Amino acid sequence: MEQENIFKWKHYQPDIILLTVRWYLRYNLSLRDLVEMMEERGLFLAHTTIMRWVHQYGPELNERIRKHLKSTNDSWRVDETYIKIKGEKMYLYRAIDSEGNTIDFYLSCKRDAKAAKRFLKKALASCHATRPRSITADGDKAYPVAIRELKKEKCIPHSTPLRVKKYLNNIIEQDHRFIKKGQTLQGEKSVQKQVYLIHEIFGLTA
Repeated sequence: MEQENIFKWKHYQPDIILLTVRWYLRYNLSLRDLVEMMEERGLFLAHTTIMRWVHQYGPELNERIRKHLKSTNDSWRVDETYIKIKGEKMYLYRAIDSEGNTIDFYLSCKRDAKAAKRFLKKALASCHATRPRSITADGDKAYPVAIRELKKEKCIPHSTPLRVKKYLNNIIEQDHRFIKKGQTLQGEKSVQKQVYLIHEIFGLTA
């Protein structure tokens, strides 16, 4: 990371900014919690300063780190689950490879073919994703429609089969318990913070 550019003109050291942003996004800490924690370390920060760092560097860090993710293999598993954000029900779509490496995820207010298609297009565009040789799903009727349309658009090879085999998707379904646990720890935070949390849990910013 080119710290001399991203942190140019900042009063605090880059390591302090990075640590503070990561703690806020990853753990169940308020801004005032972080202010107190930093005071114990001899640093006196305003909570508004930390919030500015989160808004400024959160998206930038995510974008930069994605470029260094390990390439996934070509056997995809896709699934969806629901979570609540600020009391609203949202669907978390997620794709992994056969080794459990996260390909990408997508949050949607709806669970339908349009959402499935957007999710798959996003996953296909991921810089570390290998074009799927096969895609395994849980039987949701939205996936055949979405994949058929993506094949017509030549986003997915026509030779790529959609397999509906529940046992092959156990790995991703078991994984979803972690995002449920993470949501409980974080409470019903904003959509943006939930997105950062999902990245952390599933290794997209590890």
